[in-house]
Amino acid sequence: MTGAGVPVAAFAYDRRTIRMHWISAALVIALWCLGQTIDWFPRGTPRSLARSVHIALGVTLAVVILMRIVWRLGGGRKLPASERGPTQAVAGFIHAILYLLLVSALLAGIANVWVRGDTLFQWFTVPAWDPSNKELRHQVEDIHELLANTVFFLALMHAGVAIAHHAILRDNVLRRMIPALKAPATNAKQR
Repeated sequence: MTGAGVPVAAFAYDRRTIRMHWISAALVIALWCLGQTIDWFPRGTPRSLARSVHIALGVTLAVVILMRIVWRLGGGRKLPASERGPTQAVAGFIHAILYLLLVSALLAGIANVWVRGDTLFQWFTVPAWDPSNKELRHQVEDIHELLANTVFFLALMHAGVAIAHHAILRDNVLRRMIPALKAPATNAKQR
């Protein structure tokens, strides 16, 4: 039971869904931060290592997102919409856009590695697809960066809306992903 006398199962996602959500969030933050700072690393081994970590985290995120999609379509707990009408449509649209942008940013990252060519942890080399085509390299890098920035800022807005639901609307939306969170205090106007 929760502090409000409502069983956690009544409003929360299953543990696997919650775990994959927070792993995805942590990976998006780590990837974005590393992507913003890779050029700060000295050329050579330090920058190559930073890029290798970025690529490895990107592959990890791709696997987690694939697992999330398969789980959501198959075994994941389906909850009723927390909103009705236009707000429900907007929330559904934003979630779909987040998934689409995440997949697009990951695919652009993979394309970036193939177009640029890279060495992963000095163990494995991905040869450049077209080493002399610098214009293509810059275009793919720019697309990956634009998609990654869009994902990051949309995810920040997503988090902000969840916090607003908890702090202002005082509903259980945030508790769907953080079941241990204390139930929001009821607003004096709602009593």
